Amino acid sequence: RIMRPDDANIAGNVHGGTILKMIEEAGAIISTRHCNSQAGEPCVAALARVERTDFLSPMCIGEVANVSAEITYTSRHSVEVQVNVMSENILTGAKKLTNKATLWYVPLSLKNVNKVLEVPPIQYTRKEQEEEGKKRYEEQKLDRLETKQRNGDVIFPIINPEPHTVGYSQSSLIHLVGPSDCTLLGFVHGGVTMKLMDEVAGIVAARHCKTNIVTASVDAINFHEKIKKGCVITISGRMTFTSNKSMEIEVFVDADPFVDEPRERYRAVSAFFTYVSLSKEGKPLPVPQLLTETEDEKRRFEEGKGRYLQTKAKRQAQMQQAAQ
Repeated sequence: RIMRPDDANIAGNVHGGTILKMIEEAGAIISTRHCNSQAGEPCVAALARVERTDFLSPMCIGEVANVSAEITYTSRHSVEVQVNVMSENILTGAKKLTNKATLWYVPLSLKNVNKVLEVPPIQYTRKEQEEEGKKRYEEQKLDRLETKQRNGDVIFPIINPEPHTVGYSQSSLIHLVGPSDCTLLGFVHGGVTMKLMDEVAGIVAARHCKTNIVTASVDAINFHEKIKKGCVITISGRMTFTSNKSMEIEVFVDADPFVDEPRERYRAVSAFFTYVSLSKEGKPLPVPQLLTETEDEKRRFEEGKGRYLQTKAKRQAQMQQAAQ
C-alpha cells in the first residue's frame, strides 16, 4: 500500500511502528492460513515473538510498501515466518529492501482462547532447512524464558529531571483496548501493540536529542501474555544506552484486565528499540551522551553497551563474509 502523511513523522519518514504493524499483519495472515490448511479445529495465529528487526533504509510518504511473507519452519505448536518489506518510488520505479523480520506464531482455538493447537508440518526442500529451523526455535525459546525472568522493572515519574538523564526523556502512554485493536478471539493484534511501543520509544528518543529521529532496529520483541479486549495497557519507555550516533530504549507493556476478569497488573510485552538522530538533510547526527545517576541506570547502560558491541561485531563479521 502507498504510504500516507498519517503514516509518517513531521519530516516525512514513515514510522517504524507503521512498518512493524504491516509486517505483523502479513505474518498473521500466512500463519493463520497455514494452521487452517488441514481439517481440524479452526484457529487464529497469535504473535509470540519478533526476532531482531533492522530498518535498512527509511521509507517516505508517497512510496509504495510491498510486504511479502514465507513460512520457513514449523514446530509442533509454533510457526516461523520470514517477512521482507520492499519500498517502491512510483515516480522513478526504484525499489529497495527496507526491512527483514522473523516472527513466531502459535495457533489458538476459536472455541477456547487458552488452547494451543498443533501446527501442520511444512515440506522442506532440503534436510538442512529443518535442522537450521529447529536450532532457531530452541534459541528463541531459551531467550524468551530469560527475558521473562527479568521483567519486574517499573518506571516511576521523576520530579524536575535534568536534561539528558533517564528521567528527563522517559515516557508512558495509556490505552484502552477496544474492538478495533483485537483479533477474532478478542485479544490485541501484535502489530497494534508494536505500533504503540514504537510511538513511545520515538517520544523518548526525540525528547533526549530534540531532533528528527527514526527507528534503526528493534531487538527481539517478546509477547509474554495475551492482552484481552477491555484491558487498559500502559506502554512505558526509558533510555538505557547511547553511543555516538544511536540510542537504545527499553519499552514494556503492562496490562490491567479489570473488565471481565479482575486480576493484578501483569507484564505482557517487552523489547529494546534503537533510534538514530537525523539532520534536516537526513544525515546522522551525534547523540547527546546519556547521564546515568543511579546504580540501576549504570547497570542498564553497561548491559546496553554489551548489546551494542555484540550487534556491531556481528554486523562487521557479516560484511567481511559478504566481501569474501
